[in-house]
Amino acid sequence: MLAVESVSKRFGGLMAVDNASLVLEPGGIIGLIGPNGAGKTTLFSMISGFVAPSDGRILFEGTDITGEEPHRRAERGIGRTFQIVQPFAGLTVCENIAVGAYLRHAKRADAIGKARDVARRVGLAAELDRPAGGLTVAGRKRLELARALATEPKLLLLDEVLAGLNPSEIRDIIPVIRGIRDEGVTILMIEHVMQAVMNLCERVYVLAQGRMIAEGKPAAVCADPRVIEAYLGHGAAARLAAEGAAHG
Repeated sequence: MLAVESVSKRFGGLMAVDNASLVLEPGGIIGLIGPNGAGKTTLFSMISGFVAPSDGRILFEGTDITGEEPHRRAERGIGRTFQIVQPFAGLTVCENIAVGAYLRHAKRADAIGKARDVARRVGLAAELDRPAGGLTVAGRKRLELARALATEPKLLLLDEVLAGLNPSEIRDIIPVIRGIRDEGVTILMIEHVMQAVMNLCERVYVLAQGRMIAEGKPAAVCADPRVIEAYLGHGAAARLAAEGAAHG
């Protein structure tokens, strides 16, 4: 479905992403992990068209989309959430979600209908007529997810959708993400909540200092000495291994 081939991004003298590659097959949930400043969001921005690569190319469903504008990629079926959630505070939750729905539904009634359907899927049905500015952090995260989902993506890029949530809120949103996958949407997610990554993702890519340093099943990646050194630390790696063994 998606092939990122030897992509790099320079900002002046800074190499934010350095010769990174990844491949996604349709279906499934794939994780993208790594320390802060590793280049993960920059990579997402290149996939979704908000930042142009300095080198390399990006293919979606076999077509080279490296030079395409973000709205063209959205039309092809690439949706994304943003790390910093900024709803249209003066609009209702329903109207915010409808903004995404207008990509495929020109009539207001159709867009609103789609928004209500998506709101039910992400657990916002009770909030539809509330001003978006009054939502909790967890509510805003669900709204950001809903807006991206309303564009009817084939591939959904989730940028730290669990960040800022408490453990019970994380537990509540994990089935929502699984449900989106079960409806046929392929998901690539940046995440620091490693228990969620272990629970949700079939495969994981690890980016550190702009370079891909590991890729594979979550348990194998967490045991990789390079990943422990660059990102997890020995204590976290041991804890995740113990939890994995307990669940296994």
